[in-house]
Amino acid sequence: MGKVEGGMKCVKYLLFVFNFIFWLMGSFVLAVGLWLRFDPETVSLLNGDKAPDTFFIGVYILIGAGSLVMLVGFFGCCGAVRESQCLLGSFFACLLIIFGAEVAAGVFGFLNKDKIIEDVQNFYATTYNENNNSTLIMSYQKILNCCGTTANPCPDPKPDSKDCETGIKDFFNSKLYIIGYVGIGIAGVMIIGMIFSMVLCCAIRNSREVI
Repeated sequence: MGKVEGGMKCVKYLLFVFNFIFWLMGSFVLAVGLWLRFDPETVSLLNGDKAPDTFFIGVYILIGAGSLVMLVGFFGCCGAVRESQCLLGSFFACLLIIFGAEVAAGVFGFLNKDKIIEDVQNFYATTYNENNNSTLIMSYQKILNCCGTTANPCPDPKPDSKDCETGIKDFFNSKLYIIGYVGIGIAGVMIIGMIFSMVLCCAIRNSREVI
């Protein structure tokens, strides 16, 4: 088997280092996704029978993409060390799939931000009008430091509290921006990985043709 030499050997080790970093980033994305999914505050706000699940769709995409990034990063390291066109080709193909998933999660977080917030606000308003002393309503008021709605405010609100529609907007805005920035940021890094893998695949093929 022909081995890459000179500058291409440098690319080989750069690709290995990149894939190790890529694997670490996959671990980070997975950790962020799991945190958003199992965050006690978020879960307590969306655990009702009729609670909207739109928010968790973007979270599930993030968790799936993070898991795949870890797996693909491992195979990318193996492909770079072994100079395997098969592994690097599979690595490149998987990068394309994950790239699409990460962009989808990022775009989902940004484009559906207002709809997700509106769904949660409507869910809260409906639940509040049905029973404003329920356990779920108490959870919203405690976590978000809010009370009532703009149409039906609390009769005796705390001095520093706000209406819960505003509280919901502030809370989920911060969560959805995390999904958006993480998804698009990782997708940008993946473009570098695809370029490295293409260069190394070409170098391996050319070295074999020479021999």
